[in-house]
Amino acid sequence: MARIATVLANMFEDVEYTEPAKAFREAGHEVTVIGSEKGATLEGKQKEAQVTTNAAISEVSPDDFDALFIPGGFSPDILRGDDKFVQFTKHFADEGKPVLAICHGPQLLISAEVLNGRHITGYKSIHVDLKNAGATVKDEEVVVCGGNLVTSRQPDDIPAFIRESLKVLKQ
Repeated sequence: MARIATVLANMFEDVEYTEPAKAFREAGHEVTVIGSEKGATLEGKQKEAQVTTNAAISEVSPDDFDALFIPGGFSPDILRGDDKFVQFTKHFADEGKPVLAICHGPQLLISAEVLNGRHITGYKSIHVDLKNAGATVKDEEVVVCGGNLVTSRQPDDIPAFIRESLKVLKQ
């Protein structure tokens, strides 16, 4: 079973965290929520979900985890303003570990400068940013690139995102 680092800040897209995290846990994976500080209560942008962080980014190492999960909403844009989260994300991509990003989640991958030559999708408003980062953008419900990068566009794509993420986590 995989140890999944989940990077999160306030204003995450509620269901883009809650539904995959639930599915990952039900499949036996360990989901650790990492924020700017340990024990902080983060609220989703729809105000439907509240999540308490398990650890602060300053307390963890990417070596402690097998995969990275980046929910969407405004959270990824907030996180990419902090170099600790950018470097944390870059490590997963550089090491070839699974990275699971939905909606605006790929914004953190843009800032980590790890998308050149990759196939990806994301929320429509970031497609130009993804192309400018060197990625080949596909308007599909889920895109799996290199066997370790899983991306989806929006909440409607969550079932496909979960399905493909679970396949990648089994490897």
